[in-house]
This record gives sequence, structure tokens and C-alpha cells, in this order.
Amino acid sequence: MVNNHLFVFLEIFTREGGIQSYVKDIFRAYSGLEETYKADIFLLRDSPECVNPFSANNLQFHYFHSNSIQVGRVKMAIAILKYLLQKRPQQVFCGHIKLAGLIQTLCQPLGIPYTVLTYGKEVWGTLKKTEQRALNNATSIWTISRYSRDQACAANGIDPQKVKMLPCAIDGSKFTPGVKSPDLLEKYGFKDAKVLMTVARLWSGDIYKGVDVTIRALPKIIQVFPEVKYLVIGRGDDQPRLAQLAIDLGVSDRVVFAGFVPTEALMSHYRLANAYIMPSQEGFGIVYLEAMACGIPVLSGDADGSADPLQDGKLGWRVPHRDPDAVASACLEILQGQDQRCDGKWLREQAIAIFGMEAFQHRLQHLLIK
Repeated sequence: MVNNHLFVFLEIFTREGGIQSYVKDIFRAYSGLEETYKADIFLLRDSPECVNPFSANNLQFHYFHSNSIQVGRVKMAIAILKYLLQKRPQQVFCGHIKLAGLIQTLCQPLGIPYTVLTYGKEVWGTLKKTEQRALNNATSIWTISRYSRDQACAANGIDPQKVKMLPCAIDGSKFTPGVKSPDLLEKYGFKDAKVLMTVARLWSGDIYKGVDVTIRALPKIIQVFPEVKYLVIGRGDDQPRLAQLAIDLGVSDRVVFAGFVPTEALMSHYRLANAYIMPSQEGFGIVYLEAMACGIPVLSGDADGSADPLQDGKLGWRVPHRDPDAVASACLEILQGQDQRCDGKWLREQAIAIFGMEAFQHRLQHLLIK
């Protein structure tokens, strides 16, 4: 029996981001399923010129990019309706809340079940009535963490039983432990240093990432570990404020703003770190898994989706996300290295067993046959 599915997304290949990375993992996992699984993938804003690394026989891509957003949307809507009438897919997967109203309108009269994929902040607040209706009429809703589920359900009157978990995945072959790069140690002045690290957008609207809180924690940490340095990877309009904060606290010589680092260079930067510190408010927090896969201990906030990658504190430290003293105390514990959560080999094994690509594919297949 052929399992025929339709996936509909806004854009996957024209931009990079957490959602795009997550969806690519879905493609990767789906392409590895049995030959009986076949999917057509409709992409509203992508074009055939996009670099698409997925050439599996069971994935067929269709592009609807247009210079006019409305024209592209109408073309895709017509193509979806034609597809539904001709192919009668077993399930339609709507890849963004902004498309959910359209998918409901097309699927429901035909009796074709649909699932809406959600990720984080885009569904945490009160949605439009059309979007709420689309969620409530969906066969199921997929999301990446218990926190995202709880936020979306509370804000939009959704039955939590309808929400299924497909957490983010980590590629254990891509993120691995290794020696510290001598070139990077020299570049950043990290010889003999204990390095705390954060990867985050430095936007004034994203201060929830907690870079400022970690900077405020540094004076207390330095009293015990005077060799500490803080590596901040990312760029944005909030960097001047953060740099001034470091100056005001007398720790500017300890904070290194590395700016943008391309994905392919990230792993060598993770390997510089003694601890990954991000007291944030995340929908999930894939960066925690990346650090753990590299054998790096992690610290997160204690009231967000990071509870899932950190397994409620089993795999890392969770602290009040705006509390510099709590961050400092946890950092001192990590740098002392006495806790099992500092054992890089164990940490990597746990992260990959729970969130590796094999586990992700198993979860995906289980959800597809429900």
C-alpha cells in the first residue's frame, strides 16, 4: 500500500533559519523511509533555481515563486485543489500557520485530513479566527516541544490531546567532539582560557537570548575562575548595548564578539567552549543539542522549551533566565566539572540516543501512520 502525502510550506530553500533547518530534517528522514512512502512538496516562495539537496525518488518538489505574492498564492491554491481532487492524498501537512486557513478551506469539504506543523512564537499568542479554526479542525497538530504546545493551546483554546510531538533533531555525524583549533585559540586570545559560549542573534527585539544576563554574571564567575572568557557568536543591532554593558561592568576584556560565523565553521567554534550558556526563552533550542553533540555542557532558562533538549535538567543546568546570580552559580558548577552533566562522552551519547536522526525518523514514521 502506497502512503501518499502532500506537504505545503512557505519557503525552505530561499532562506536559512530554525524552521527551515527543521523542515529539511523532515525531508531527510522521509526520504529514508520505505518506498511505499511518497510525498509531493509544494513550496510557495521557493523557485526551481533554489539549491535543493533532496533528490530522493519518494519526494517530488513543486515551486510556486512569483514576483507577486498574491499571484503565487493563487497558483498554488489552484494546484493544491487539482492535486487533492486527482490524487486524494491520505494526509495533507500544512507547514506554517499562515497557510492553515487555505489548507482547511481546500481539504475539509473533500473530507481529506490535514495536520498543521507549528514551531514556536508564531502560535504562542492569540491567532486570527481563521487560523484558530484551522487548528481546531485539523486532524492533528505537530510541534517541537511541550512548552510550545502549552503556549499555543492556552492562547487559542486548542485541545492538548490533538498536539503531537516531533522535537528537533541533531546530526551526530555533523556535530562531533574534537581538539580546539590552534588558529581559533590564537585569533580570539583563548590560550589557557576557560571559554563560555553563546550562539544567538543580537537583535534588540531578541534580548530574551540572555547574552546580557551572562555578561552580568561574569564578575562573580571571574572571582573563582579569573581565566574565563565569553565568546558571543552572532550579529545584530543590540551588540553596541551589550559591548557597553561589558565596559560598564569592567569585563570588556573577557567578552569576544565574533560576529557571524557560517554554519560549516560552527563546529570548530563549539569545540573551543568549556560550556554553552544561553539562559533564554526558546521554543526548543537546537543549539543546546549542537553543543551536547560536541560534548559541551549546557545551561538554559527554566521556563521554556529547552526543558525538552535538556530533559528537564537531566542533561544540563536550567536556571531562571533573567537571574545573573543563578547563571553565575551554575557556570561555576559547570567549570568545576564534578557533575555527570559535564561528562562530554556521556552527554553526547544521551543527546544522540534521544534526538539523533535515527530517533527523529522513527518518530516521524510513527506520526505518519497514526
